[in-house]
Amino acid sequence: MLKKLSFAIIVIVFAANNAAAQKLRIDVQGVAQPTPVAIVPFGWEGNSPAMPLDIAEVIKSDLRRSGRFSPIPENDMLQKPTDGADVDFGDWSILGVEAVVVGKVTQVGVNAYSLRFQLFDPFRQRQLVGYQIPASRGTMRGAAHRAADMIYEKLTGIKGVFGTKVAYVTAEQQGGRERLYSLIVSDQDGENEFKIMESKDPIMSPAWSPDSRQLAYVSFEGSRSSIFVQNLRSGNRFQVSNKPGINGAPAFSPDGRKLVVTLGGVEGNPDIYILDITSRQVKRLTTHRAIDTEGAWAPDGRHIYFTSDRSGGPQIYRISVSGGTPERVTFEGSYNARPRLSPDGTRLAMVHNDRGNYRIAVMNIERKDLLVLSAGRQDESPSFAPNSDSLIYATRQSGDGVLETVSADGLIRQKMASGQGDVREPVWSPFPRFAK
Repeated sequence: MLKKLSFAIIVIVFAANNAAAQKLRIDVQGVAQPTPVAIVPFGWEGNSPAMPLDIAEVIKSDLRRSGRFSPIPENDMLQKPTDGADVDFGDWSILGVEAVVVGKVTQVGVNAYSLRFQLFDPFRQRQLVGYQIPASRGTMRGAAHRAADMIYEKLTGIKGVFGTKVAYVTAEQQGGRERLYSLIVSDQDGENEFKIMESKDPIMSPAWSPDSRQLAYVSFEGSRSSIFVQNLRSGNRFQVSNKPGINGAPAFSPDGRKLVVTLGGVEGNPDIYILDITSRQVKRLTTHRAIDTEGAWAPDGRHIYFTSDRSGGPQIYRISVSGGTPERVTFEGSYNARPRLSPDGTRLAMVHNDRGNYRIAVMNIERKDLLVLSAGRQDESPSFAPNSDSLIYATRQSGDGVLETVSADGLIRQKMASGQGDVREPVWSPFPRFAK
């Protein structure tokens, strides 16, 4: 079974049925009683009749999509202040909302704006957050996500991920058996989708650099696998591995200087290597006759986790980056593959055989207990959000590939479908780095 899954990830093209790169549509299944909040329409002071973007609507959508909050309808609001000084706490207490957000967008230049917002606790009658964010037309949605992140973190104690991005692969039927493959990046809510590259040859295994500025991926241009690294801002890309045989499953080191990759000669079997991006020098970590693949760095950079069938079936092992004897990590069940570490280093996500179904599971690294999070029959490609609180993965619905996100405790799930065809191999970006 390891050959079936591993080579599907590294070498073989995934199935695509009339896929198209469309904006992701999100359906949320949240907690039973989400917290009621009020996101008051923002005020506007500018040269045009309306602000370039409805900031309140973006924040409202972010909080609703988290599954933890239920923004009340605008028609139910007894007042609509745009400044904290005008907030009547009594009116909001009557409505039973536990948080109120007010704000204003002010135009300060030709393409320069100031987004100001305040978050209040109406029961304690005090301000929780007050912040001002500069923005342009092009960055206004990002500024709204940043505001939602700060509100979410203050109310939950968990860092928000609304300002992050997701990369994934689509495959569009071109007629006959020919397909067009695309590597797509979008905001976490499916907006601002743009195509990194497209090719008639398969693309797979995208991986983010720690600074979110680059993606590594596998391309089958010229009918052979190669590993590329591409800069998202400039579009420039360079090939880092094109050895005979298998070149697959890249993942960046925490410092962004190296990749862990799977390499295997034409006559050989796959093994785990560390590749220096600048020098292109490689260091071989595994030498077993078994299939060793799907490497992932631990957040501290000291170990690499990988899938191997050296024990007779696919299980997850870890090995020091300095080499040595691999240590088996998973023991529950006959199949555990595609390891991914949470950014905080406490949990390990994997594809787990659950009574004949391939599902996403998370293991607490210290306690070794396993929790199955997904409910599909062939779920794959788990990737943690940068706050370690959620995961994204690929599954199938009515024959098409779709993406789902699930909280690490399994209570909140979102389905993200493109509307037409397969969407596969998702990977969640790290947190964006804002200029100080």
